[in-house]
Amino acid sequence: MASTRQELIEELKGLLEQDATAVKDQVDRIKTRFYASLNEEQEGEVATEADPLEDEFKQLLAQYKAKRAEVAAQAAQEQEANLARKQAILEEMKSMAEGETDGVMANLQRMRELQAEWKSIGAVPETKTQELRKAYQRYQEQFYDLVKINIELRDLDFKKNLELKTLLCEAAERLQNNENIVEASRALQQLHDEWAEIGPVARELREDLWNRFKEASTIINKKHQAYFDNLHAKEQENLAAKRAIIDQLKAINEPLVNGEPMTIKAWDEATEKVQAFQKEWRTIGFAPKKFNQPIYDEYRAECDRFFHTKTEFYHELRERRKEREQKHKEYLERVKAREERAKAQAERAAKAIANQGADGLRRMRDKLQQEIKTAENNILFFTAKSKTANQLVDSMQRKINELKKQLEEIQNKINNED
Repeated sequence: MASTRQELIEELKGLLEQDATAVKDQVDRIKTRFYASLNEEQEGEVATEADPLEDEFKQLLAQYKAKRAEVAAQAAQEQEANLARKQAILEEMKSMAEGETDGVMANLQRMRELQAEWKSIGAVPETKTQELRKAYQRYQEQFYDLVKINIELRDLDFKKNLELKTLLCEAAERLQNNENIVEASRALQQLHDEWAEIGPVARELREDLWNRFKEASTIINKKHQAYFDNLHAKEQENLAAKRAIIDQLKAINEPLVNGEPMTIKAWDEATEKVQAFQKEWRTIGFAPKKFNQPIYDEYRAECDRFFHTKTEFYHELRERRKEREQKHKEYLERVKAREERAKAQAERAAKAIANQGADGLRRMRDKLQQEIKTAENNILFFTAKSKTANQLVDSMQRKINELKKQLEEIQNKINNED
């Protein structure tokens, strides 16, 4: 995964050398792929430190945004300059359109020059676009309405404009077959821009031609609206599906954070459920844009909470096992020490037996019989239900057997003495 993100970083560096406005879609795709890769790598893990590749990627994005801002500022200045030029043209067109009919023929060539200059000027601030277009069309139409002295020239312009606008109508109608409705909508906007730049047609054709173009546009616009309505509906479905997964994760986490006891089997079953929810999450598409990051943050927090609690559980389990093992080891050492003491005592007793007379042997016999009886009575108080209890009983039994062996030796010696 790291190498893939590194490749995306190198690709982004290459795009920074190009026109910032021309590579926006490519940068957006790289950003989506980068964070999808990062999120996939971090699934099921608790984030502990920043990712160095992510830091470098953010720095490159900041450089890209700065370049775009610089380009946007420059574009804004150019648009203001274009606005001033077009406003000057409109003032001159207005003067010609509202002038006397006697001067119309003299102004015809100038009008065409203004039209050519208008078309050569680039974009203006969006807030002024519609206002300028309406004024431009109005002054064109007013001017050509005045051009009655030379009807043939006017009709020639009308015919040319009719041909151009008819082509635009046909292009708009063909867009209805484009399955990519977003692409079709953008193309339609371009056609409208071209329509606004073309002069008027004959008065008797204007309404029908415009209605044809508008009807074709309406079909595209309705499809475009339906597409986004469906997209928004799907995004709402995705949001609901993601909220349902988060609710399920919360239901799993709630008893854990409240300290309810869990077995290893229960943890394994819960882990399988969480991993299944993570797999399902990855199959769900985007939610509405304003919810995408918040809903993911909430989901990630619940996953982190589960795996953090699980880590703590197994850490405590290992510590308890270590403690039990240590206590058992200490117990075995005590048993061993007790057995060694018993062995030493038996050796001392054997030596004592060898040096005792008949009366001393009888006293030793009576003492051993009493110790055996006491040990046999004590052994009844132990249970064999646990490993430790079993070992204690075994140790006691070995002691009894050793005492009986000593008793047998003493009795044999007494018998020999008699």
